[in-house]
Amino acid sequence: MSALDRYIFRTTFGAFLLILVSLTMIIWLTHALREIDLMTNQRQTVLTFIGITGLLIPMLVLIIAPIALVIAVGYTLNRLNTDSEIVVMNASGMSPWRIFRPFLTTTLVVSALVAAVSAYVAPAGLRTLRDWATKVKADFVVNIIQPGRFTTIERGLTLHIRERRPNGQLLGIFIDDRRDPKERVTSLSDYGEIVQTGTGTFLVLTSGSVQRLESTRTDPTIVRFERYAFDLSRFTAGPTVQPFGVRERNLWDLAFPDPADPVYKQVPTHFRAELHDRLVAPLYPIAFTVMCFAILGAPRTSRQSRETSVILALASTAALRLIGFVCNVLAAQTVLAVVVLYATVFAAIGIGVYVIARGLVLEAPSFVTQPFGSLFERLTQRLAPT
Repeated sequence: MSALDRYIFRTTFGAFLLILVSLTMIIWLTHALREIDLMTNQRQTVLTFIGITGLLIPMLVLIIAPIALVIAVGYTLNRLNTDSEIVVMNASGMSPWRIFRPFLTTTLVVSALVAAVSAYVAPAGLRTLRDWATKVKADFVVNIIQPGRFTTIERGLTLHIRERRPNGQLLGIFIDDRRDPKERVTSLSDYGEIVQTGTGTFLVLTSGSVQRLESTRTDPTIVRFERYAFDLSRFTAGPTVQPFGVRERNLWDLAFPDPADPVYKQVPTHFRAELHDRLVAPLYPIAFTVMCFAILGAPRTSRQSRETSVILALASTAALRLIGFVCNVLAAQTVLAVVVLYATVFAAIGIGVYVIARGLVLEAPSFVTQPFGSLFERLTQRLAPT
């Protein structure tokens, strides 16, 4: 790698990392603030709070990385153009493809990062997030609920215990479940304990009764029991142990699903949509960089031309990604969406490579440049010192 390649690679990759980390942290922070009840209501530690919310970072990186790369490439090209470095490179006989080489190196590094996150890291984070969240809910029931206090775990569900023993046993358990408007269920038990099995985590009540009162009846139905298992998955509005969702599976699990998998039997087309979305994810950084360089890589002598070209590059990449999102949604319904998905990505790469190889200059249409040029000129006049 020559000194020129190292200079451009260092500038582009440094800008990419700065933008990626900044955007990821901002979006992560907005999500983390919505989960602050992990510490306030559920009394979890700061490390647990950061760990649970931090497991979403790989998914954020997967979405933000191509966008950060576009901004970094646009920033580097605009800097090279502003400092007349691209003009000097062209005047020395350097071909556009030669200038594009360090940008391509940066893009391949980002594509490898996106491929690794898409294939393994992001699904693993989602699986760990679900398991950890379930354990936090169980810890909330076992350790956080205070004896002698009526605690509302969720809307319509109240729990009370008389005493908690050092070995973890709960004495004098009262559970009032009004989540079903058609039925009220009240469970009373002398004591209970948390039991973890291969099928989930349960609060096993011993020596008690269950009272069920239907809304259409005046007298409750009382059933006495010796042992009764209360599923803790109710606190998460779903089963504690359930098959992995489509987004929680690795790439090879999507490519070669088990025919007996209950989720695959139920939504086989969702596996197809998710598989192709994962496969095309590493191609987006390449397509974005090629498009951005094809539009901004030529020498510019007019500031207005650079501004409109930047807008054209951002609009083109945004349109390509929007098509990808739409095709990903429709891919679960029709195979044609998968064809359109790959066709648009490869068409963008092909057109961009052709423009770069031929040394063509792409300009925004006049009906776009004229309004923006007039607006920029008026803003310049107003901001100019008098």
